[in-house]
Amino acid sequence: MSALVIAEHDNLSLKVATLNAIAAALQCSPEVDVLVAGSNADAVVAAATQVAGVRKVIHADAPSLADQLAEPLAAQILAIAGHYTHILAPATANGKNVLPRVAAKLDVAQLSDVTKVISSDIFERPIYAGNAIATVQSVDPIKVITVRTTGFDPVSSSGGSAAIEKQEVTTDTSKSSFVGRELTKSNRPELTAAKIIVSGGRGLGSGEKYQELVVPLADALGAALGASRAAVDAGYVPNDYQVGQTGKIVAPQLYVAVGISGAIQHLAGMKDSKVIVAINKDPDAPIFSVADYGLVADLFTAIPELTKALG
Repeated sequence: MSALVIAEHDNLSLKVATLNAIAAALQCSPEVDVLVAGSNADAVVAAATQVAGVRKVIHADAPSLADQLAEPLAAQILAIAGHYTHILAPATANGKNVLPRVAAKLDVAQLSDVTKVISSDIFERPIYAGNAIATVQSVDPIKVITVRTTGFDPVSSSGGSAAIEKQEVTTDTSKSSFVGRELTKSNRPELTAAKIIVSGGRGLGSGEKYQELVVPLADALGAALGASRAAVDAGYVPNDYQVGQTGKIVAPQLYVAVGISGAIQHLAGMKDSKVIVAINKDPDAPIFSVADYGLVADLFTAIPELTKALG
């Protein structure tokens, strides 16, 4: 019994989400390998060999894998899938794009958003926007699993000494091709890996108010920026800021919700945060049901005062 983790990376560095997936894999099997599929990703391979608990790093290098398109990456996974009882990836946009294709080709049922490993074939995963937890047993010969990263503490990125195995690259027969990528560049911490997040909601009223109130508060705290779906849909911020069931699942040490009412979809994405602070003028806002600290106040007055106090 052995497990394969699909590394999440940008050909330059190993994403922290991979460490969470490895932690889950180690609970499935004591033998865990990592697949690094990319182009000129030697730095990622080197980092993966140092991760605690990894037995072997499988390196597939080709231009067709540079952009992590789902079709060539899935083909690369399928080429070695028969050697493993478990195949895992973080439940990120990339993992959710690739693993369903792998599961379909293997004719097995995917286990999505797993938050707990009870045994090698029994898992827990949230349903109904996190309001219930399903315990699922899989009898499939190969378990294909996406891991909710907030459910597992990351393994150490150092202390390992994994071997490196070169894998022959599978011929790319897919009809898809990479056209372009539009990225929001920021010097702030990555949202899913940040220890402090400040999120703004529809209560801010405009994108200008988001920049005027939320950004200075985040600067004072050294925080990443987030937002509710309502704020994203209203055009206040780009959609990669979105926290929630249809956005990014986060669990920082501190989550500050500014002008967010707390729709169930948003709560599903941040309620595992260690400390939640909510600021809203509506005392009946659902966000207060999960908040450790709540302030019922006009955010246009409270936020500048809080930012000033922190400065």
